[in-house]
Amino acid sequence: MDADPAHDLPLAGIRVLDLSRVLAGPWCAQVLGDLGADVIKVEHPERGDDTRDWGVPTSPGNTSYFDSVNRNKRSIGVDLATPEGLAIVKALARESDVLVQNFKTGGADKLGLGYAALSAENSGLIYCSIAGYASDGSEAGRPGYDLVVQGESGVMALNGEAGGPPLKFGVAAVDLFTGQFAAQAVLAALFQRERTGRGKAIDLALFDCGVALTSYYGLEALARGIDPPRYGNAHPSIVPYGVFEAADGPVVITVGNNGQYRRFCEQVLERPDLVADPRFATNLDRSKNRAAFIPVLEAALAQWQRGPLIAKLRAAGIPCGEVMGLREALTCDRAREAGLVVGGADNAHVIAPPYRLDGQRLPVRRMPPGLGASSAEILAEQLDYPAEAQEALKAKGVVR
Repeated sequence: MDADPAHDLPLAGIRVLDLSRVLAGPWCAQVLGDLGADVIKVEHPERGDDTRDWGVPTSPGNTSYFDSVNRNKRSIGVDLATPEGLAIVKALARESDVLVQNFKTGGADKLGLGYAALSAENSGLIYCSIAGYASDGSEAGRPGYDLVVQGESGVMALNGEAGGPPLKFGVAAVDLFTGQFAAQAVLAALFQRERTGRGKAIDLALFDCGVALTSYYGLEALARGIDPPRYGNAHPSIVPYGVFEAADGPVVITVGNNGQYRRFCEQVLERPDLVADPRFATNLDRSKNRAAFIPVLEAALAQWQRGPLIAKLRAAGIPCGEVMGLREALTCDRAREAGLVVGGADNAHVIAPPYRLDGQRLPVRRMPPGLGASSAEILAEQLDYPAEAQEALKAKGVVR
């Protein structure tokens, strides 16, 4: 797992310098690492990335938060507050194809690590900046936090039950989508560099990405002039479509058209009267009469155990599935057969990259690194620092 696989990966030979912290930037760099890039993560030599102190400990110095966004990377511990540490990072930037950073707006420039300074010495550098808000806007100096932006962008307004308060996503969705958007932009810039030989400055803002995440609901709000209502686990315009309680637990049932509805009523519920009832005959009818229909449906489904119910639904061609607990989902046969969870030492795990190329899932080449675990290797191989120079830097606390 710690050695590069024999087969070639799309970004093999690409060097990424990850100066980012927490989620959005590290997720971007992790995507690039999954695709084969050599990712060097720069961390403070003592405290490391903030997420090393978040979540559940998984191995010495690592946590579930950190591990989730730092597979397929190497770590070097460097103190950017020292001239020697800054010199190391600038030297690494000269040798890199991509740099990812999420300093506060203007922070990288103050350190001499801004795009203008680094691209002057490395014209092919693709420089990806991630911030909370547009770098040229009135709120450029504000720090970006996922939960705040979920509220400000309208994302929270999409979630929750009808009549209830706005609700955040279960994961830091804006951070993670921003990281994914950033990786897409980097890949496009790499492709363009093949034609032009020039790098590019990329700017991503959490707020912009949060607004993008509202997608069709955002457009609906603009078209209607009001916020769309919240439906919880139900669908705003398709009925029945949502989470329903069987006798022994929740089931997802998605009846997408009137043909499916007929089969659902006749072959699964054994209730042809629900097809004949003019209030429920078409999806438009069921949507209009949702308040009358759903209680009848819930009473019928509550008589079934999940196993037999799902078997009948699948036999009738109705899309459905159990609502699993998170651990159950990650340890089920489906996940195991797909190879979605990879284990390492100390009972640490990571979720495997979702990409498959030529029928093969991209590998976890490196488990999330310990703080500064590759410092000596990087200094020697990338920058030709002799052992005595490394020891001197270590003694001064410049590197870990």
